Amino acid sequence: MSELTAPPTIYPIRLYGDPVLRRKARAVQDVAAPVTIPGFAPQTLAQVADTMFETMFEAHGVGLAAPQIGLGLRMFVAAEYDDDEEEGNDVPLRSRMLRGYTMINPVLKPLNRQKDDSYQEGCLSIPGIFEDGVKRSRQVRVEYTDLNGETQILEAEDYLARIFQHEADHLDGVFFLDRLPPEVTEEHRKDLLAMQRQSREYLKSLEAQK
Repeated sequence: MSELTAPPTIYPIRLYGDPVLRRKARAVQDVAAPVTIPGFAPQTLAQVADTMFETMFEAHGVGLAAPQIGLGLRMFVAAEYDDDEEEGNDVPLRSRMLRGYTMINPVLKPLNRQKDDSYQEGCLSIPGIFEDGVKRSRQVRVEYTDLNGETQILEAEDYLARIFQHEADHLDGVFFLDRLPPEVTEEHRKDLLAMQRQSREYLKSLEAQK
């Protein structure tokens, strides 16, 4: 059996077609317990969260859920960015982050019935595909556990609320495309099939390391 490799500075992002993205993630029972991402040595959740942020920055994302790095736990990271940078100023995303969120075992509750579908959504596990029309609650309350094991409650609206809902969907095995008519997914069938092939190749490489 080969030894696990040291934790990376950037995680490989699991692509559409990877089974872990369709499974309901498990609740985190102990925030202090180390966890193992397939193919890598054990880490603390705090270390995992930090690397998830770096992965998200590298991929130019606003959120990343644990299943997207192959970890089937109910946890995600997300960020609010400063959008006032001058055009053409290539500033790293980390330095543009106004606030970062690490949410463990998040529970979302809509604060009103009003839905909004005016934002375009994409997904780091479905690169290159963006669609309008995903209906999300405009305002939500999130109760979650932080990395210190403390319970936190946060209210968010509009785009930030959408980010939290998108990432929470990943914890239940749901893609944003699932919330659109089936013909939208069919339009991207060729690209999605290519992602499925890449997913199978990556899983084979993980099996070869065992």
